[in-house]
Formats: sequence, C-alpha cells, structure tokens
Amino acid sequence: MLTTRASRRIAAPADELWSVIADPHHLPRWWPRVQRVEGVEQNAFTQVLATSSGKLVRADFQLQAPDEQAHTLRWSQQIEGTPFARVLKSADIEVRLQDRDGTTGKPGSAATEVTIELSQSLRGFFPRFGSRIVRRAAAATLEEALDGLERIVV
Repeated sequence: MLTTRASRRIAAPADELWSVIADPHHLPRWWPRVQRVEGVEQNAFTQVLATSSGKLVRADFQLQAPDEQAHTLRWSQQIEGTPFARVLKSADIEVRLQDRDGTTGKPGSAATEVTIELSQSLRGFFPRFGSRIVRRAAAATLEEALDGLERIVV
C-alpha cells in the first residue's frame, strides 16, 4: 500500500473548511481535475474528472464514517469494473482538520492544519515498477488540492 500525505496550515477556521470538504458538491472548486459531481447521496457520489487530454472519466466514491466532531472525512473509490481497476486495487482519501490559533498575529485570527492522505494499493506490475511514479503523481494531486482549499477560503 502506498500512502502519500500532505499538510498545510490554512488561515481559516476548521468549521469553515469542514463545510467545504464535507459537501461533495464543492469538490470542483478545490480538488484537481474534478469538472463536476453527480449522484450525490448520503454516503456516495460520482466525480467527473477531466484527463490531461480532455477526456472525461467517472469515478465513484463511498463516504466512510465522517466524524464532524473530529473534523475527519474519508472517501473510498469504487475500483472494480472501472478503468481504474487495471492499475488500482483500492484508493482511499482521508482529510483531517485540526484547529490552530493566531497564525496571522491578528486578534481573533484562526487557522487550521489540513492534512490530506491518499492511500493506494496497486495492481499487477505497478507495485514493483510504478510506485515511484504513482507516489509523485499523488503528491502533486494533494498539493493542488491544498492550493484549491486555500484559494477558496482565504
């Protein structure tokens, strides 16, 4: 299992960030390559992603026990029967928010440490030969997601 993690302190209260990350409809605003979100139900949603060539690809996700009190959210991608199954056995994304105070030096300022973790289990020959490439791509995706969150809340 490959696990890639990225963290950043964002100058916004955890509750404000939680309202963005907990609602899948906001994903196109901050998650890389998401064009739109469809079929949002209580514990599931579908992302429509744009590839670098402009082709649209659908990815279905299941929400795994969000914890609003702890500001922790986890999505599991549904892999079997999709084009992703050629490369992945599983893919899980976890977002954790932790309150931090006073990063701007202004009275009443608030900040949140945002950690996003992407865990992927690779299929076929990829675990041996492609893990470095997959990890690099995952790290870039997580940094872009943090950039997106920072852009919409700051």
